Amino acid sequence: MSSNNNPASWQLNCPVSIPANAEYVTLAHGEGGRLSRKLIQEHILASLNNEYLIALNDAAQLPKIEGPLALTTDSFVVSPLFFPGGDIGSLAIFGTVNDLAVSGAKPLWLTLSLILEEGFPLAILDRILESIARAARETCIKIVAGDTKVVPRGVADGLFINTAGVGELITPIPPGPATLQVDDELIISGPIGRHGIAVLATREELGLEPLPLSDCGSLLQSVELLRSGIGNQVRCLRDATRGGVAAVLHEWAEASELTLSIEERNVPVSPEVRGVCELLGLDPLHMANEGTMVIAVKPGAGTAAVEILKSIPETATAQQIGIVKSRGIVPVTIRRTLDSEQPLDDPLGSPLPRIC
Repeated sequence: MSSNNNPASWQLNCPVSIPANAEYVTLAHGEGGRLSRKLIQEHILASLNNEYLIALNDAAQLPKIEGPLALTTDSFVVSPLFFPGGDIGSLAIFGTVNDLAVSGAKPLWLTLSLILEEGFPLAILDRILESIARAARETCIKIVAGDTKVVPRGVADGLFINTAGVGELITPIPPGPATLQVDDELIISGPIGRHGIAVLATREELGLEPLPLSDCGSLLQSVELLRSGIGNQVRCLRDATRGGVAAVLHEWAEASELTLSIEERNVPVSPEVRGVCELLGLDPLHMANEGTMVIAVKPGAGTAAVEILKSIPETATAQQIGIVKSRGIVPVTIRRTLDSEQPLDDPLGSPLPRIC
């Protein structure tokens, strides 16, 4: 995305119409003076205002929490900023909330830092801030502190976002992949690879009809249902972002020193994702997700877990995809459609950089 003040140069994949007399971010907006205050008051607070932000203190004053807390941080540099099914704003909120949720925490508070490029249209910033506010309301998380910096043209590709999320750990807390045992059952919450393919199709202008939609969304409700439905039967959960499902399985195999085995025919893949992957020689198991998680449960709990997930639209196509075995020659195996079991490679790198 170009960083000059030509409105047409900012239109790529952006749903906002930018008028010829539009206002743009300048370096002065990041210098702490009058324009900084104007940016905060008229744009950021106008969208994100709450009882914590309104004070504009250097640090948010938060209420006491009795139990242990979970803390996560993340940075978002997706290109393009808008993609089918979401944008960098909703991605930042859902990505942070999902990290807390799969760790066993109820999301409470979030900090939000914006790194803006000089020349960025304020109309696009407003659209992204609206998306941030909408996602925060959906997940009941409060944005309590933030920061805004402006960098020279060509440095930030429009907008980067950094977050930190705080949540209250709720029992039972999933004990994690190191506790996996033989015969534990593996589940995927929905079709895989949708985010990676949506970003790829948009960035490369593949002209697909219909456009693949990202799964960018909240996992909070599905995690809460699992907690209330099967509680301590859950071993571990992980949102399968960069590196996809394959990366999660390899991380769990390394932590547990066991072999994780999945059945390809059981892994849900949408026709759009399957078609693009076959066309380009990609493996859906290596493609990024932003609203899909891998779950490991104790032996015999898989059927109940899938039924719980299928009770809500977001995870209605959840499937049990495999089991945990004693450690074999390779850490992760997959039984392909021709009934041959073979190693599932650990991704060495993303087939598509900057997807989150």
